[in-house]
Amino acid sequence: MDNKESTVNTIRKTTATVRSTSVLPRYIRRVIKNFLLVWLDANLDESKQDFKNSLTNLQQLVVSIRTFTDAEQCIRFIKDTKEEKIVLIISGSLGQTVIPNICACSQLDSIYVFCSNQSVHEQWTKDVLKVKGVHTSIESICNALQVESARCDRDLASISCHGIDSLFMYAHLLKEALLEINDNDTKHIKELSDYCRLQDNISNDELDKIATDYYRFTPIWWYTAPYFIYSMLNRGLRLFDINIIVKMGFFIRHLHQDIEQLYREQRSTATTTPFEVYRGQGLSLKDLNKMKRSKGGLMAFNNFLSTSRNRNIALSGFARPAALVSAKSVGILFAMTIDPTLCKSSATPYADVRKVGFYHGQEEEILFSIYTIFRIDEIERIDSEHRNRLWQVKLTLVSNDDAPLNKLTAHTREELIGTRGWSRVGNILIRMEQSTKAEQLFQLILANISTTDEDQANYNYQLGCMYTVMKTYSKAISSYEQALKIYETKLPAAHPLLATCCNNIGTDYKSIGEYSKALSFYQRAVDINKEALASNHLSWTTSSTMTSCSLLATSYNNIGGLYYMSGNYAQALLFYKRALTMKENTLPPNHPSFATCYNNIGLVFDSMGKYSKALSFYQQALDVDRKNLPATRELIVEVKRNIKLVKKKM
Repeated sequence: MDNKESTVNTIRKTTATVRSTSVLPRYIRRVIKNFLLVWLDANLDESKQDFKNSLTNLQQLVVSIRTFTDAEQCIRFIKDTKEEKIVLIISGSLGQTVIPNICACSQLDSIYVFCSNQSVHEQWTKDVLKVKGVHTSIESICNALQVESARCDRDLASISCHGIDSLFMYAHLLKEALLEINDNDTKHIKELSDYCRLQDNISNDELDKIATDYYRFTPIWWYTAPYFIYSMLNRGLRLFDINIIVKMGFFIRHLHQDIEQLYREQRSTATTTPFEVYRGQGLSLKDLNKMKRSKGGLMAFNNFLSTSRNRNIALSGFARPAALVSAKSVGILFAMTIDPTLCKSSATPYADVRKVGFYHGQEEEILFSIYTIFRIDEIERIDSEHRNRLWQVKLTLVSNDDAPLNKLTAHTREELIGTRGWSRVGNILIRMEQSTKAEQLFQLILANISTTDEDQANYNYQLGCMYTVMKTYSKAISSYEQALKIYETKLPAAHPLLATCCNNIGTDYKSIGEYSKALSFYQRAVDINKEALASNHLSWTTSSTMTSCSLLATSYNNIGGLYYMSGNYAQALLFYKRALTMKENTLPPNHPSFATCYNNIGLVFDSMGKYSKALSFYQQALDVDRKNLPATRELIVEVKRNIKLVKKKM
């Protein structure tokens, strides 16, 4: 084989010592899908049967394997890999020179040395934390990887803390949005299967089983089975990988519903006495410090949460091994107090899955739904040989009816009224400043919608809003115009969405300096709203009229701004006053938007040299602002500055 890197989809048969890794019960062995498996050996030869046999063994764990014969290429590949965790199999002859160059890479999770002289290589590897064992056969590496894979999947489960992570505030809203999506399940099962085949790292047997047998088993069975679903779903939720979330959206909903149903069935016979469950996993030092700062506050697990009634399994099987992984991570034993009475009153579902999971009856596993929230009570070191590397975190399950928690989301939920499903997910991502993910989501949904579908118009409109926030105005204009084209064929000629699109397009043209085009779209918005008002016979009390008045005021204000920028103060004053009149007809006198109107009119009089009139309007703006907004509000600061400057001119 030449010095090169290759991807193999097809690995020698299996003995060795594995460094202190506990043998886990069968139920917790998962397939490695959250890892990238890399194999470096200068003597690899793809043409030899020995190599092919080895690949076959390893492929039972992960289909796609990166092989290298050149050490420098392998080192570059590992250092350039950012979001994947890497498991490395390396020959003993290259290990001593290569491992010191890559051991500090956070993405390198574990190393297995493959050699013919085990005792020699055990000497230099004994103090290298990431080296999990020295092996003389691929079969023993496979056995070790089976145990390691379970720990790995656990370690990839992420957390978010209130006051630190934006995801925490939006987690409950994301959950609501994901669970209300009513997709064509049969279609999406096929799409998931097709998507996975393209990824080339899941066996066809697994994909065929999903495609043909999905409805033969419960979602909990699939989630606990040794197939790709568990790892893929946790990866998708950890990274909020849009492709995975969209493809597995149906399963997220099915699994939550299955947990809810089982919870209802078990509730009548379950204990009402609080009890404890446990979860062992690895966690980065960054996340540990984040929890320490949040002690006494709230945190959420950003995935479906597998726990055990058995403390020893969680501690010995997961937390202790995780303490040995890296100097940048620690082993964590979560001890969670669950109050069944609280769960019943707040509809926080969990289920005992020991009789319905894939490994029937082998373990007291309790499964919680996505984004379950806990209060952090205590964080303490566990005395062991792993100094400062093994911790216990005591948590208490928090009710969905927790008042401070509800207050966090209530305002944002109100702002999201009118959006549902994937549309709401996209809006939440934008609010989380995840515009790239929102763009990817909208584009992915658009690719599967009819070109004349009103939903396509809505998603294009949202793309336009997102691009405007990102200040990529040309893309925003293009998206708005695509939405407008469909809206014009689907909606009444005086529909407010048409006016809103035109206003937004005008504003983006203004932002790139194309004022004549901006004026044209603002005027179209004016015409649409005037038609709407005429059709409502100027009944100022109807909601549709109020909407049209508000949009018309916005258009007048925008046109006034264009004239002001061009120095045409007479026209600017005319349109600013028209905007003010519309607001006076529909809004209470101290509404905050009056402050902007008064300030704009004041700016025009100021520029015309009519300082007394300017001061009068500035003062009105300040009076409105003071009644409605905190003193730090940007507009108040601007108005105060304008008053100060105009007084100097008088």
